[in-house]
Amino acid sequence: MPGLTALPPFPDDVPTHPLLVVDFQLIRAGHEKEIDKLWKAATGLGFWYLKNHCVDNDVDMMFDMGKEIMALPLEEKLKFEQGSQGFSFGYRAAGKQFVDERGTLDVTEFMNVSKDDVLAYPISIHRTYPSTVNTYMGYTLKPFVQKSLEINHVLLDVLNDKLGLPQGTLARLHKVDEYSRCTARVIRAPPQVGPEEKFNFIMPHTDFGSLSFLHNRLGGLQVLPPGSDQWFYVKPLVGHAICNIGDALHILSGGILRSNIHRVVAPPKAQAEYERWSVVYFTRPNDTVELRALKEKSAQIAEAVANAPEGKYKPGVTAKEWLFSRLRSQRIEHYDTSDSKKARRGTEDTSIPN
Repeated sequence: MPGLTALPPFPDDVPTHPLLVVDFQLIRAGHEKEIDKLWKAATGLGFWYLKNHCVDNDVDMMFDMGKEIMALPLEEKLKFEQGSQGFSFGYRAAGKQFVDERGTLDVTEFMNVSKDDVLAYPISIHRTYPSTVNTYMGYTLKPFVQKSLEINHVLLDVLNDKLGLPQGTLARLHKVDEYSRCTARVIRAPPQVGPEEKFNFIMPHTDFGSLSFLHNRLGGLQVLPPGSDQWFYVKPLVGHAICNIGDALHILSGGILRSNIHRVVAPPKAQAEYERWSVVYFTRPNDTVELRALKEKSAQIAEAVANAPEGKYKPGVTAKEWLFSRLRSQRIEHYDTSDSKKARRGTEDTSIPN
Protein backbone atom coordinates (compact mmCIF):
# COMPACT_ATOMS: atom_id res chain seq x y z
CA MET A 1 0.00 0.00 0.00
CA PRO A 2 1.46 3.38 -0.97
CA GLY A 3 0.69 4.92 2.40
CA LEU A 4 2.38 2.14 4.41
CA THR A 5 5.44 1.09 2.37
CA ALA A 6 8.73 1.66 4.21
CA LEU A 7 10.35 4.70 2.64
CA PRO A 8 13.76 6.33 3.10
CA PRO A 9 13.70 9.33 5.44
CA PHE A 10 13.62 12.86 4.12
CA PRO A 11 17.28 13.99 3.90
CA ASP A 12 18.54 16.64 6.30
CA ASP A 13 20.98 18.24 3.84
CA VAL A 14 18.55 19.83 1.34
CA PRO A 15 17.12 23.37 1.62
CA THR A 16 13.76 23.29 3.40
CA HIS A 17 11.34 26.02 4.45
CA PRO A 18 9.84 25.78 7.95
CA LEU A 19 6.07 25.93 8.19
CA LEU A 20 4.06 26.91 11.23
CA VAL A 21 2.31 23.95 12.87
CA VAL A 22 -1.38 24.58 13.54
CA ASP A 23 -3.40 22.33 15.86
CA PHE A 24 -6.85 21.75 14.35
CA GLN A 25 -8.45 20.72 17.63
CA LEU A 26 -7.31 23.98 19.25
CA ILE A 27 -8.61 25.95 16.27
CA ARG A 28 -11.99 24.27 16.53
CA ALA A 29 -12.06 25.00 20.26
CA GLY A 30 -11.48 28.71 19.57
CA HIS A 31 -8.00 28.87 21.12
CA GLU A 32 -6.92 32.47 20.55
CA LYS A 33 -3.17 31.92 20.27
CA GLU A 34 -3.67 29.05 17.82
CA ILE A 35 -6.01 31.19 15.71
CA ASP A 36 -3.37 33.91 15.65
CA LYS A 37 -0.84 31.33 14.46
CA LEU A 38 -3.16 30.27 11.63
CA TRP A 39 -3.66 33.92 10.66
CA LYS A 40 0.10 34.50 10.62
CA ALA A 41 0.59 31.51 8.32
CA ALA A 42 -2.30 32.39 6.01
CA THR A 43 -1.18 35.99 5.54
CA GLY A 44 2.56 35.24 5.42
CA LEU A 45 3.64 32.30 3.29
CA GLY A 46 0.09 31.01 2.85
CA PHE A 47 1.22 27.47 3.81
CA TRP A 48 1.10 25.65 7.14
CA TYR A 49 1.12 22.18 8.70
CA LEU A 50 -2.14 21.00 10.26
CA LYS A 51 -2.01 18.39 13.01
CA ASN A 52 -4.70 16.59 15.03
CA HIS A 53 -7.06 16.59 12.06
CA CYS A 54 -8.06 12.92 12.62
CA VAL A 55 -8.13 12.02 8.92
CA ASP A 56 -5.06 9.76 8.78
CA ASN A 57 -6.99 6.48 8.46
CA ASP A 58 -9.15 7.94 5.68
CA VAL A 59 -6.03 9.16 3.89
CA ASP A 60 -4.47 5.68 4.03
CA MET A 61 -7.62 4.30 2.40
CA MET A 62 -7.40 7.00 -0.28
CA PHE A 63 -3.84 5.88 -1.02
CA ASP A 64 -5.06 2.29 -1.33
CA MET A 65 -7.78 3.44 -3.73
CA GLY A 66 -5.25 5.41 -5.75
CA LYS A 67 -3.01 2.39 -6.20
CA GLU A 68 -5.90 0.34 -7.58
CA ILE A 69 -7.00 3.13 -9.91
CA MET A 70 -3.55 3.74 -11.35
CA ALA A 71 -3.02 -0.01 -11.85
CA LEU A 72 -5.86 -0.04 -14.39
CA PRO A 73 -4.80 -0.36 -18.05
CA LEU A 74 -4.06 3.01 -19.61
CA GLU A 75 -6.72 2.50 -22.28
CA GLU A 76 -9.33 2.06 -19.53
CA LYS A 77 -8.23 5.19 -17.67
CA LEU A 78 -8.23 7.23 -20.89
CA LYS A 79 -11.96 6.57 -21.28
CA PHE A 80 -12.37 8.99 -18.39
CA GLU A 81 -9.78 11.62 -19.45
CA GLN A 82 -10.61 15.23 -18.57
CA GLY A 83 -9.97 16.62 -22.04
CA SER A 84 -8.20 19.85 -22.94
CA GLN A 85 -10.95 22.47 -22.48
CA GLY A 86 -10.67 23.05 -18.73
CA PHE A 87 -12.98 20.35 -17.36
CA SER A 88 -11.49 19.32 -14.04
CA PHE A 89 -13.01 15.95 -13.15
CA GLY A 90 -11.79 12.54 -14.23
CA TYR A 91 -8.42 11.08 -15.19
CA ARG A 92 -5.47 13.16 -16.32
CA ALA A 93 -2.71 11.21 -18.00
CA ALA A 94 0.99 12.00 -17.83
CA GLY A 95 2.43 14.09 -20.65
CA LYS A 96 -0.55 16.45 -20.96
CA GLN A 97 1.17 19.53 -19.51
CA PHE A 98 4.51 21.27 -19.89
CA VAL A 99 6.42 21.79 -16.67
CA ASP A 100 8.80 24.50 -17.89
CA GLU A 101 9.39 26.92 -20.75
CA ARG A 102 11.66 24.38 -22.49
CA GLY A 103 8.66 22.22 -23.29
CA THR A 104 9.43 19.39 -20.86
CA LEU A 105 6.36 17.17 -20.46
CA ASP A 106 5.07 16.25 -17.02
CA VAL A 107 5.27 12.68 -15.68
CA THR A 108 2.37 12.70 -13.21
CA GLU A 109 -1.03 11.09 -13.57
CA PHE A 110 -4.01 11.71 -11.33
CA MET A 111 -7.70 11.10 -10.82
CA ASN A 112 -9.99 13.96 -9.80
CA VAL A 113 -13.32 13.03 -8.24
CA SER A 114 -15.96 15.73 -7.80
CA LYS A 115 -17.34 16.50 -4.34
CA ASP A 116 -20.79 16.75 -5.94
CA ASP A 117 -20.48 13.31 -7.54
CA VAL A 118 -19.27 11.74 -4.30
CA LEU A 119 -22.06 13.15 -2.14
CA ALA A 120 -24.78 12.40 -4.71
CA TYR A 121 -23.60 8.87 -5.59
CA PRO A 122 -25.03 6.76 -7.23
CA ILE A 123 -26.50 9.76 -9.05
CA SER A 124 -23.99 11.28 -11.49
CA ILE A 125 -23.78 15.08 -11.35
CA HIS A 126 -20.76 15.96 -13.49
CA ARG A 127 -19.45 12.72 -14.98
CA THR A 128 -18.95 8.95 -14.58
CA TYR A 129 -15.77 7.29 -13.27
CA PRO A 130 -14.02 3.93 -13.58
CA SER A 131 -15.71 1.08 -11.72
CA THR A 132 -12.76 1.03 -9.30
CA VAL A 133 -13.62 4.58 -8.20
CA ASN A 134 -17.27 3.63 -7.80
CA THR A 135 -16.30 0.71 -5.56
CA TYR A 136 -14.62 3.11 -3.14
CA MET A 137 -17.30 5.84 -3.25
CA GLY A 138 -19.19 4.90 -0.11
CA TYR A 139 -16.56 3.74 2.36
CA THR A 140 -13.49 5.74 1.27
CA LEU A 141 -14.26 8.79 -0.87
CA LYS A 142 -17.38 9.92 0.98
CA PRO A 143 -15.86 9.98 4.49
CA PHE A 144 -12.67 11.59 3.18
CA VAL A 145 -14.64 14.32 1.38
CA GLN A 146 -16.96 14.92 4.33
CA LYS A 147 -14.12 15.21 6.85
CA SER A 148 -12.05 17.42 4.53
CA LEU A 149 -15.06 19.68 4.05
CA GLU A 150 -15.59 19.92 7.79
CA ILE A 151 -11.95 20.84 8.42
CA ASN A 152 -11.69 23.40 5.65
CA HIS A 153 -15.00 25.00 6.60
CA VAL A 154 -13.81 25.43 10.19
CA LEU A 155 -10.71 27.16 8.82
CA LEU A 156 -12.86 29.31 6.50
CA ASP A 157 -14.99 30.46 9.43
CA VAL A 158 -11.89 31.46 11.41
CA LEU A 159 -10.39 33.36 8.47
CA ASN A 160 -13.79 34.97 7.84
CA ASP A 161 -13.81 36.46 11.33
CA LYS A 162 -10.16 37.55 11.18
CA LEU A 163 -10.93 39.40 7.93
CA GLY A 164 -13.67 41.34 9.69
CA LEU A 165 -16.40 39.87 7.49
CA PRO A 166 -19.97 39.40 8.71
CA GLN A 167 -20.42 35.96 10.24
CA GLY A 168 -20.86 33.22 7.64
CA THR A 169 -19.86 35.32 4.62
CA LEU A 170 -17.24 32.89 3.30
CA ALA A 171 -19.39 29.89 4.20
CA ARG A 172 -22.17 31.23 1.98
CA LEU A 173 -19.73 31.29 -0.93
CA HIS A 174 -18.77 27.65 -0.29
CA LYS A 175 -22.12 25.93 0.26
CA VAL A 176 -21.75 22.15 0.34
CA ASP A 177 -25.14 21.56 -1.31
CA GLU A 178 -24.40 23.80 -4.30
CA TYR A 179 -22.28 22.79 -7.29
CA SER A 180 -18.59 23.64 -7.24
CA ARG A 181 -15.26 22.43 -8.55
CA CYS A 182 -14.34 20.98 -5.12
CA THR A 183 -12.19 17.93 -5.79
CA ALA A 184 -10.67 14.88 -4.14
CA ARG A 185 -7.49 13.93 -5.99
CA VAL A 186 -5.01 11.05 -5.94
CA ILE A 187 -1.68 11.62 -7.69
CA ARG A 188 1.06 9.25 -8.80
CA ALA A 189 4.51 10.05 -10.17
CA PRO A 190 6.97 7.31 -11.18
CA PRO A 191 10.42 6.86 -9.64
CA GLN A 192 13.06 9.20 -11.03
CA VAL A 193 16.77 8.48 -11.21
CA GLY A 194 19.19 11.23 -12.20
CA PRO A 195 19.92 14.88 -11.36
CA GLU A 196 17.04 16.12 -9.17
CA GLU A 197 16.75 19.44 -10.98
CA LYS A 198 15.97 17.56 -14.20
CA PHE A 199 12.60 16.28 -13.00
CA ASN A 200 9.82 18.79 -12.45
CA PHE A 201 6.57 16.94 -11.82
CA ILE A 202 4.19 19.93 -11.74
CA MET A 203 4.93 23.41 -13.08
CA PRO A 204 5.21 26.42 -10.75
CA HIS A 205 1.72 27.66 -9.96
CA THR A 206 -0.69 29.01 -7.40
CA ASP A 207 -3.69 26.88 -6.49
CA PHE A 208 -6.98 27.86 -8.13
CA GLY A 209 -9.47 27.60 -5.30
CA SER A 210 -9.76 28.55 -1.64
CA LEU A 211 -8.05 25.95 0.56
CA SER A 212 -5.94 22.88 -0.22
CA PHE A 213 -5.63 19.97 2.24
CA LEU A 214 -2.62 17.88 1.14
CA HIS A 215 -1.20 14.55 2.33
CA ASN A 216 2.02 12.99 1.04
CA ARG A 217 4.70 10.60 2.21
CA LEU A 218 7.69 11.72 0.15
CA GLY A 219 9.30 15.09 -0.45
CA GLY A 220 8.96 16.97 -3.72
CA LEU A 221 6.73 19.90 -2.86
CA GLN A 222 8.68 23.16 -3.04
CA VAL A 223 7.68 26.72 -2.18
CA LEU A 224 9.06 30.04 -3.39
CA PRO A 225 8.92 32.34 -0.34
CA PRO A 226 7.93 35.98 -0.94
CA GLY A 227 10.95 37.98 -2.06
CA SER A 228 13.14 34.91 -2.58
CA ASP A 229 14.73 33.62 -5.77
CA GLN A 230 15.34 30.13 -4.35
CA TRP A 231 13.04 27.12 -4.15
CA PHE A 232 12.77 25.31 -0.81
CA TYR A 233 11.42 21.83 -0.07
CA VAL A 234 8.53 21.38 2.34
CA LYS A 235 9.36 18.36 4.51
CA PRO A 236 6.48 15.88 4.93
CA LEU A 237 5.71 15.21 8.60
CA VAL A 238 3.89 12.09 9.76
CA GLY A 239 0.36 12.89 10.91
CA HIS A 240 0.51 16.43 9.54
CA ALA A 241 -1.38 17.68 6.50
CA ILE A 242 0.01 20.56 4.45
CA CYS A 243 -2.56 23.30 3.93
CA ASN A 244 -2.42 26.38 1.75
CA ILE A 245 -4.43 29.34 0.51
CA GLY A 246 -5.53 29.43 -3.14
CA ASP A 247 -6.34 32.18 -5.63
CA ALA A 248 -10.02 32.46 -4.73
CA LEU A 249 -9.40 33.39 -1.10
CA HIS A 250 -6.56 35.65 -2.14
CA ILE A 251 -8.91 37.59 -4.42
CA LEU A 252 -11.89 37.59 -2.04
CA SER A 253 -9.66 38.95 0.74
CA GLY A 254 -8.17 41.71 -1.41
CA GLY A 255 -4.76 40.05 -1.25
CA ILE A 256 -4.64 39.81 2.55
CA LEU A 257 -4.57 36.01 2.42
CA ARG A 258 -1.59 34.82 0.38
CA SER A 259 -1.80 32.35 -2.52
CA ASN A 260 1.86 31.44 -2.83
CA ILE A 261 3.78 29.98 -5.76
CA HIS A 262 4.82 26.35 -5.43
CA ARG A 263 5.80 23.42 -7.61
CA VAL A 264 6.44 19.68 -7.36
CA VAL A 265 9.80 18.19 -8.33
CA ALA A 266 11.34 14.76 -7.87
CA PRO A 267 11.75 13.72 -4.23
CA PRO A 268 15.24 14.46 -2.91
CA LYS A 269 18.09 11.98 -2.77
CA ALA A 270 17.14 8.31 -2.11
CA GLN A 271 13.43 9.14 -2.01
CA ALA A 272 13.52 9.73 -5.78
CA GLU A 273 13.81 5.98 -6.35
CA TYR A 274 10.23 5.41 -5.18
CA GLU A 275 6.81 6.17 -6.61
CA ARG A 276 5.51 9.46 -5.24
CA TRP A 277 1.87 9.42 -4.13
CA SER A 278 -0.23 12.32 -2.89
CA VAL A 279 -3.82 12.77 -1.77
CA VAL A 280 -5.38 16.22 -1.70
CA TYR A 281 -8.76 17.82 -1.21
CA PHE A 282 -9.40 21.20 -2.87
CA THR A 283 -12.12 23.41 -1.40
CA ARG A 284 -13.35 25.86 -4.03
CA PRO A 285 -16.16 28.43 -4.13
CA ASN A 286 -19.50 27.55 -5.65
CA ASP A 287 -19.49 27.71 -9.43
CA THR A 288 -21.52 30.92 -9.75
CA VAL A 289 -19.57 32.94 -7.16
CA GLU A 290 -18.07 36.08 -8.70
CA LEU A 291 -14.40 36.38 -7.84
CA ARG A 292 -13.91 39.88 -6.48
CA ALA A 293 -12.65 41.42 -3.27
CA LEU A 294 -15.36 41.66 -0.60
CA LYS A 295 -14.49 45.28 0.11
CA GLU A 296 -18.06 46.37 0.82
CA LYS A 297 -18.25 43.82 3.66
CA SER A 298 -14.95 44.48 5.46
CA ALA A 299 -13.09 47.70 6.22
CA GLN A 300 -9.87 45.68 6.35
CA ILE A 301 -10.39 44.34 2.83
CA ALA A 302 -11.50 47.76 1.56
CA GLU A 303 -8.22 49.26 2.80
CA ALA A 304 -6.19 46.53 1.12
CA VAL A 305 -7.99 47.07 -2.18
CA ALA A 306 -7.53 50.83 -1.95
CA ASN A 307 -3.76 50.30 -1.72
CA ALA A 308 -3.65 47.89 -4.70
CA PRO A 309 -3.59 48.59 -8.44
CA GLU A 310 -7.00 49.26 -9.97
CA GLY A 311 -8.85 46.04 -10.83
CA LYS A 312 -6.25 43.72 -9.28
CA TYR A 313 -8.85 41.92 -7.18
CA LYS A 314 -11.71 41.92 -9.66
CA PRO A 315 -10.84 39.57 -12.54
CA GLY A 316 -14.42 39.68 -13.82
CA VAL A 317 -15.09 35.93 -13.82
CA THR A 318 -16.89 33.35 -11.73
CA ALA A 319 -15.07 30.70 -9.73
CA LYS A 320 -15.94 28.10 -12.37
CA GLU A 321 -14.71 30.32 -15.21
CA TRP A 322 -11.46 31.04 -13.36
CA LEU A 323 -10.73 27.34 -12.90
CA PHE A 324 -11.66 26.41 -16.48
CA SER A 325 -9.38 29.15 -17.82
CA ARG A 326 -6.42 28.17 -15.67
CA LEU A 327 -6.74 24.45 -16.35
CA ARG A 328 -7.12 24.98 -20.09
CA SER A 329 -4.04 27.20 -20.14
CA GLN A 330 -1.87 24.41 -18.73
CA ARG A 331 -2.69 21.84 -21.39
CA ILE A 332 -0.12 21.42 -24.15
CA GLU A 333 -2.77 22.14 -26.79
CA HIS A 334 -3.17 25.74 -25.57
CA TYR A 335 0.19 26.43 -23.94
CA ASP A 336 1.57 29.02 -26.37
CA THR A 337 -1.45 31.30 -26.80
CA SER A 338 -1.31 34.79 -25.29
CA ASP A 339 -4.52 34.19 -23.31
CA SER A 340 -3.09 30.99 -21.86
CA LYS A 341 0.14 32.65 -20.78
CA LYS A 342 -1.87 35.24 -18.86
CA ALA A 343 -4.28 32.69 -17.33
CA ARG A 344 -1.44 30.37 -16.35
CA ARG A 345 0.02 32.95 -14.01
CA GLY A 346 -3.02 33.10 -11.73
CA THR A 347 -2.41 35.55 -8.88
CA GLU A 348 1.37 35.17 -8.92
CA ASP A 349 3.10 38.41 -8.01
CA THR A 350 6.79 37.61 -8.48
CA SER A 351 9.16 36.30 -11.13
CA ILE A 352 9.73 32.56 -11.11
CA PRO A 353 13.32 31.22 -11.08
CA ASN A 354 14.30 27.92 -12.70
